[in-house]
Amino acid sequence: MNSLVALLIGVVAVVVGYGVYAKTINRTVIQPDDKKATPAKMYMDGVDFTPANRNVLFGYQFKSIAALGPILGPIIAVQWGWFPALVWIVVGTFFIGWVQDYSSIIMGVREEGQSFGALSYRLISPRSRLILITFIYFYLWLIMGSFGVQVGFNLLTNPVVPLGVILVIGVGILAGQMTYKWKQDIILTSAITVVLSFVGIWLGTQPFAKDIFSSILGIAGGKASPVLFLTVTQAKFVGSLLVVIICYFGAVLPIWRWAQPINYVSFWIVFLGILGGIVGLLIWRPGMGDFPAFKTFNVPGLGPLWPMLFVTIACGAISGWHSLVSSSGTARQLEKETDALYVGGGAMFLEMIFAIVAFLTATAAFGGYAGYTAAGGGAGAAKVFSVGLATFMSKWGLPITFGTAYGSVFLTLMALTIMYLVVRFMRVASAEALGDRIPVIRNVHVGTVIALLLTLALIWLVPFLQIWAVFGAANQLMASLALLMVTLWLMSKGKKYLWTFIPFIFMFVTTVAALLYKSYEAFFINLPKTANAAANKIANVGEFTAANVIIGLVALVLVIAALILAWDGIKAFQRLRTAAPVKAGAKA
Repeated sequence: MNSLVALLIGVVAVVVGYGVYAKTINRTVIQPDDKKATPAKMYMDGVDFTPANRNVLFGYQFKSIAALGPILGPIIAVQWGWFPALVWIVVGTFFIGWVQDYSSIIMGVREEGQSFGALSYRLISPRSRLILITFIYFYLWLIMGSFGVQVGFNLLTNPVVPLGVILVIGVGILAGQMTYKWKQDIILTSAITVVLSFVGIWLGTQPFAKDIFSSILGIAGGKASPVLFLTVTQAKFVGSLLVVIICYFGAVLPIWRWAQPINYVSFWIVFLGILGGIVGLLIWRPGMGDFPAFKTFNVPGLGPLWPMLFVTIACGAISGWHSLVSSSGTARQLEKETDALYVGGGAMFLEMIFAIVAFLTATAAFGGYAGYTAAGGGAGAAKVFSVGLATFMSKWGLPITFGTAYGSVFLTLMALTIMYLVVRFMRVASAEALGDRIPVIRNVHVGTVIALLLTLALIWLVPFLQIWAVFGAANQLMASLALLMVTLWLMSKGKKYLWTFIPFIFMFVTTVAALLYKSYEAFFINLPKTANAAANKIANVGEFTAANVIIGLVALVLVIAALILAWDGIKAFQRLRTAAPVKAGAKA
């Protein structure tokens, strides 16, 4: 298939999905009212509740939801074949992805910015609050581990990347100062900060920067970075520490000072990268060569197409992380209710296009399946994307060396701008769960440090693909639980609910199956391999055992928590139908 056909399919999905389906739901079911005061205006505190311009908030929302999931997920998933991966990206977004993002924002706005923990207490059951908070904490920990391995071990260990990332973060802080303190026009602020960001990325590719960071990483002169402990080299140790430092500041500083402006500036780097890739595709118009439409039902190391493909593409189609950003972040910054569809639904459909571009870096940029495999395949997904995007952009004249560095900084920012929000949510979750019994946990710095120490343990112990599969399953399971709460909320308001209830059923069954499979794999397939470590190429039996025990137990904890929440949710569903019968398809 030609790459332009894939892009055209995405464009049609946006036109019909956003322009018809989403707008119809918005108009007939939710009926936004700009006369209602939003939580951002009612509780404005300059920290979490802050009214934001819809365009700034769109950039914040997109950059807060679009991390490595829509990039690495499709690149890994094409190992089953390009057809099932492309279908899930498009169909998943059309019927489930935007539904969750938009409805989570609306529920958060209409319920005064309450967190999912508080909402679950009222909508599902009193015990569900603690169970959901526990679920969310483990799930967020998996996000930190999966992204942390990629950023700390693979991206920041490239000496052309760290300076560019640090300078872009500095420029983002400048954007916050210009917007909120100096009251500068958003167009002027955007122009200055985007130009400075590109200068920063270029400076990172210069010899002086490469020499400095090569020495810091222990790879000066082309030598291998020395191993410090386990399988962690000096380069990986430094890279993971940089991740922790950046995430610390992102988690403890006011959202307007760090997260929102840095995410906004990063949005433009990401958006222009997507645009540059699409322009290159339009000029080049590559086909997929020998890339199979369907290759196999069972991919070694990943598992069967169902349920594993649906959790491997963790964000390009649907993502539970989006519901947390939308309900606890964006809903507290929405200036008007009518901005919700543009911000929530629009950002998700843009992420779908982004996922298709990432999909094409795997299937079209290298001439076919053999080229994809030679470039690193699923195990080297970050490299596949960076080189593939640079190849696309080289078709309109961008030097491929700069393009590759740009792609690496692009990926790093995609992850980091999510990770410090994840840590912020982790310390809030731990305070809600344990703050009454252990008051010190309520301290912002204590909760943040605990989350970051747990993150380092996961990064240093567990291989990327093992974390990714369980993270993907937990991510999609979080999405199903968010859809369950939205369904119950819609029922309580006497509104149509099938448009959220049916996606909940599909996602819940699929993701519980995926977690059970990964737990079975960890305990009954992987752990027995330690009996013959040499034959199975296990370099460190202790580390291998710890990794599989962690993954297996976390998967089981998530399944148990989800089943309890689902059981209580079913009882709440029955209570609502009995107390105030609502026809599933009735007009609001």
